[in-house]
This record gives sequence, C-alpha cells and structure tokens, in this order.
Amino acid sequence: MAETLITAIGVKDSRVLKMIFAVSGIMTTLVIYGILQEKIMRVPYGADNEYFKYSLFLVFCNRLMTSAVSAGTLIASRKAIDPVAPVYKYCLVSMSNILTTTCQYEALKYVSFPVQTLAKCAKMIPVMIWGTLIMQKRYKGYDYFLALLVTLGCSIFILFPSGADLSPYSKGRENTVWGVSLMVGYLGFDGFTSTFQDKLFKGYDMEIHNQIFYTTLCSCVLSLSGLILEGHLFLAIDFVYHHLDCFFDVALLSTVSDLCFIIIAS
Repeated sequence: MAETLITAIGVKDSRVLKMIFAVSGIMTTLVIYGILQEKIMRVPYGADNEYFKYSLFLVFCNRLMTSAVSAGTLIASRKAIDPVAPVYKYCLVSMSNILTTTCQYEALKYVSFPVQTLAKCAKMIPVMIWGTLIMQKRYKGYDYFLALLVTLGCSIFILFPSGADLSPYSKGRENTVWGVSLMVGYLGFDGFTSTFQDKLFKGYDMEIHNQIFYTTLCSCVLSLSGLILEGHLFLAIDFVYHHLDCFFDVALLSTVSDLCFIIIAS
C-alpha cells in the first residue's frame, strides 16, 4: 500500500514537473519569438537604417526549418511519414497558415507587438464562427456577447492609442487602421487554421508530427513560389547577406519557432 502511494505521488510529481517545463518553455520561446519579430520588422539595420520588408521570406525560413525537424522526428521515431489525409487538406491548412503569419508580420509595421498580442484576445469570435461552419459547433448567445465585448475593448485600445506610434511606417491614424485590418485578417485566418487542424485530428488517425511535416512542407513550396512571383527572393537574400545581424535574427527566429513547435508537440 505504501509503495503504491509513493509510486502514485512520484507519477504525479513527474507530471507536474513536465507541465511546468512545458509551460515555461512555451512562454520563454514565445517571448523571444515576439521580441525577434518586432526587432526584424520595426528596427532598422546597418548604417543606412534600412528596414527588412520581406515578410514572406520569414515564413519560408520558419517553415523550412520546421519541416526538416518534423521529418527527422518521424524518421527517427519510425512513425508513418506518408500523408494520412488527402494532400489538399494539408495545403488548405498551409495556405491559411501562410496568410496568418504574413498578416502578423505585416501588422508589426503599424502596431507594436504588445498591442498585437492584446488583439489576439479577439480571436474568440473567428474561432467561434469557424467552429460553427466547419465543426458544426453550437455556442450560446452569452458566449457571443462576451466575445464581442472583448473584441470591442481590444479594437478601442488599438484604434485610439495613448502614446505615439514609433513605427517608421506610421503616417497618422490611417496606418493604424490598416494595421488593425491586417490584424483582423490575421485573426480570421488563424481561427480557420486552428479549427481545420482540429477537424483533421478528429477525422483521421493522425500523429501531430505528420500534420506538421506536410503542412510546413506545403508552406515551403507556397511561400517560395510567392517570393519568386513577387521578385522578392533574391532581394531578401541580398538584404540578409549584407546585414549579418539580420541573418542571425532570422535564423534565431526560425529556431525559436521550431522549439515552440517541439515543446507543444511533446
């Protein structure tokens, strides 16, 4: 009896320690990730004070590293590397995820990261809408009312800032409104991404690294294609080549993003 109790306590302590480690790891990586995002998009590089403008390049670098790590994880653990769901469903998640991240990076040109983080509280409404459309979930009127109040509060805070906006792109309140518009796009696409991912997990016997691999692989192809079509690929490479501190920031951003994925997946 005593041995069983000790074992149970040990298992409980182990779970608590794992939970503390996971929460601490996620919080730490997200803080570093946020600081790097804001630095890359809002702080000038070099003696000429040049700003990095290629959001899609950041998406490409992040997804390239994540797809490589997830593929290595699947191979090392001898888990199924073949697609479990139809490839087009991975592509849907991938496209919405690219749009989510691009809107997030672009919005940082007009609103600060703390404001952007606060605005994420408004994610409840798009998640509820997508949940109703995709998952056939039903919410009470009280839930919609609370979500609307939170969203309204966030919108007022962003549209009527108390201090001056230090962003180099800001030329008055019209850019703040544009920043809010980008945030609305970010929240809408992000709500679709998380809801559709949940649908995939429930509809298929899918291991998380399998979904991460195919989603990020599609993201690599789509973001690279977008960079080539826009003519930004070589411009972005030239920028990081001439600004090594930006290169290290982008590399660290991709590494931290990947670490966050690993912690969440584990």
